[in-house]
Amino acid sequence: LFACGVGVGLFFYGVGEPISHYTSPNRYTADRYMPDNMVAQDALNQTFYHWGFHPWVTYGIMGIVLAFVTFRKGLPMTMKSCFYPLIGDRIYGWMGNVIDIMSVITTVFGVCTSLGLGTMQLNAGLNYIFPSIEKNTLTQVLIIWIVMAVATVSVVSGVGVGVRRLSEICFGVGMFLLMATFFLDDSWFLLNLFCQTVGYYIQNFLGLGFRTDAFELVGIKSSLEGDRGRLYGVGEDGKVREDGLADGPQGWMDGWTIFYWGWWVSWSPFVGMFIAKISKGRTIKEFINGALTAPMIYSFLWLTIFGGSALRNEKYAAEQHTVERPFCCPADPEMLDWAGAYKADISKWDEVLVSGLKDTYNKKTGRYDADSVVECTKSTITMWGDKWLNGEENNLGNFEKFYKVDKNRYKMSMSEDNSIVRISCLKLDDQWFALMYTKGKLGTMLSVVSLFGIVLYFVTSADSGSLVIDIMAANGDQNPPRLQRVFWAMVEGATATALLIAGGKEALSAVQTASIVTGLPYTIIMSFLCVSLWRGLAMEFGDLNPYGADFSIGIIDPFATWDPKLWCNFAKYVFMTPLVLYKTNMRQGGQKTGSTMVAIAASVLWLSWITLHIVEIEVPGSYAIAWIFYIGFVTLVASFRSSVRAEYDINGNPLEDFFATLLVYPSVAIQLETVHKKQGLTTIVPQEPVANGNGATNGHVSGLVIENGNSAAHQV
Repeated sequence: LFACGVGVGLFFYGVGEPISHYTSPNRYTADRYMPDNMVAQDALNQTFYHWGFHPWVTYGIMGIVLAFVTFRKGLPMTMKSCFYPLIGDRIYGWMGNVIDIMSVITTVFGVCTSLGLGTMQLNAGLNYIFPSIEKNTLTQVLIIWIVMAVATVSVVSGVGVGVRRLSEICFGVGMFLLMATFFLDDSWFLLNLFCQTVGYYIQNFLGLGFRTDAFELVGIKSSLEGDRGRLYGVGEDGKVREDGLADGPQGWMDGWTIFYWGWWVSWSPFVGMFIAKISKGRTIKEFINGALTAPMIYSFLWLTIFGGSALRNEKYAAEQHTVERPFCCPADPEMLDWAGAYKADISKWDEVLVSGLKDTYNKKTGRYDADSVVECTKSTITMWGDKWLNGEENNLGNFEKFYKVDKNRYKMSMSEDNSIVRISCLKLDDQWFALMYTKGKLGTMLSVVSLFGIVLYFVTSADSGSLVIDIMAANGDQNPPRLQRVFWAMVEGATATALLIAGGKEALSAVQTASIVTGLPYTIIMSFLCVSLWRGLAMEFGDLNPYGADFSIGIIDPFATWDPKLWCNFAKYVFMTPLVLYKTNMRQGGQKTGSTMVAIAASVLWLSWITLHIVEIEVPGSYAIAWIFYIGFVTLVASFRSSVRAEYDINGNPLEDFFATLLVYPSVAIQLETVHKKQGLTTIVPQEPVANGNGATNGHVSGLVIENGNSAAHQV
């Protein structure tokens, strides 16, 4: 579960995310008057939010529904089966196929995001330990295909042999690194930090979950003079900032929370299926404890030990910073004017190199420490430049090659024995290994073990992802053909390669965007999945009668069935719904005058909706008034659907009535028109139970056993 779910991501972000929240522009660092310790606490708390309850509940919902419909209802373990309690046998039509296709595409890109992150970190680790291995796209592509070859062998071996054993080994490697860091670092500090941050997380849980950066997204700059400027718009130089960053960057949430949201959603079919596969025979209560509580606590331990160790090291390096021995951040090679230096007099090439650096740095990073970066870069050049200027080489080209090696460039960011490192100076994919090297003579060994662990987690994510995608593509077959498994492994490798090549220097942004793009549409599916879970458990518990009265058609039947007559009726009631309301009111005992007024009101609301959209051409803003009229029309129609349900004792609630009408009011009109007819109201006769066990449903939902039970394949 852990290896397939979050392993690669926790290696990549376990150190980098808390450090980024602590040092980069965001809603916490924007306030220069906030105590430094508070910023560090908020940084770790934000990381807890991104890796805690919220992602795991996404996996848990998917896993519960899959386990429920598979082990209690005897349906195939595939995504469309999750919607059986909601749309019944319609899952076997085009709608079910669309759900499965979207699930496959979403999972491919979700897995490829992890593969991209793992590849970049493997490349960074190899470069950190072996500087001769360059960090570039070619190296990363080679890493992808070497790892995918190993993953293919694993996935062909199956879950019981390849995937399972690899997961156990890489989990053991992760535990080794976890315990080693805990004992080699300040253990008492880490224990205190874990206790403190868990409490702080619980205290801020609701606020974090509902935080949307509403004011930051508006983009209004805080640059007023006076008291507000002093408190909210002041830069490091004491002057009012003109870019609004004092209130937090406008796009910060997009790069973190929104990315994670898309990533978790895109991984939910993948991880949810694995959780479901290992949950046969468990109660829902046991499922929640095993699939939500346990991995969340483990993630918190991981983030506290590695993230807390990194934060402590970062704070200590800042404290030790002096003019004589700075722990500072030099500029990246691409920010320096190498071409200008080659043309300049060799005695002035260091000045030429950093010319224009301040503007370039501010524009590229959005940070305000450009002056210190310029000075640090000059110090680095002075520290190492003599070797190339006054030595035998006397060659700027040799120094350029030397400076482009991360480990060499960051000499000013770390102590001679690497025990103190300004981790924030390093790139995100280097930061894990920088932390490992702070552990003294064991640093190299821990870095090598980390590389081994990342490779294993990488392989496990790839092979388990291939297997799950293959199962979904094979309509739930738990043992799909091996050649098909190889095909999906190759698809994953090719997709990850394309993302890295297309992204180039912005490869991280490319893999993050892939998750967001696929996660957005799948969020809609996840929302309906929650309704399906509620409805399925309500029927199992006895709160809903699956065999009771129902409308003659479902609201999606015009789209799910091949019935030209139904299509014609749907088209007719796009315009004639007010007439249906008139007839319905008359059938329910209403007076002719009252029924006429209802029809007129519905007609006025509907026509106003259409007319104001046309008026929008000449009067901007009319569309807003138009939708107010439409909401009024929907509310009126939904109220009639609610009254009809109550009259015939049909399952449902007013909220369902409203949203059904909001989305497809012509289908609701057909339901109202046909409900009074003899064939309009149907009572579904119970069918023979699906052969799937010998148990009976317990009386309490939390004690409901997933494995056994008797159920019929009803149409909801």
